[in-house]
Amino acid sequence: MGTEVIFVVPGAPQGKGRHRACIRGGRVSTYTPTKTANYEALVALTAQAAMRGIAPIDGPCIVEMEIFVAVPASWSAKKSSAALAGTIHPTKKPDIDNVEKAIFDGINGIVWRDDSQVVEVRKRKRYGSTPCVRVAVSEIDG
Repeated sequence: MGTEVIFVVPGAPQGKGRHRACIRGGRVSTYTPTKTANYEALVALTAQAAMRGIAPIDGPCIVEMEIFVAVPASWSAKKSSAALAGTIHPTKKPDIDNVEKAIFDGINGIVWRDDSQVVEVRKRKRYGSTPCVRVAVSEIDG
């Protein structure tokens, strides 16, 4: 393996929102929802800190992503414990693939040149005591 970068994006994981359209000056214009743009900016900032000035990866990459979502506050202590132990799995939003898209778009040009370099992804969504996304990117040698 070549370069390896590991970082944790703090806070509740966000899925990439769909582009929105509006009419401005008689023309249709599209834009990224503010919530998505803010989350991608947080991802970029966290990735930049982890890179510590290292140039973006040029070759193929493997990505491992662990998405930790909060246990609902309304759940009983018993059900919360089961969720944190991994016997109950989160099946609500955000969708795992939309979180991946937001993370990938946030680190484009920072960790790698383009997300087309990703050749393998391992991801999982679990309940956690602290909501966050742990990301590990490994460059494949050769």
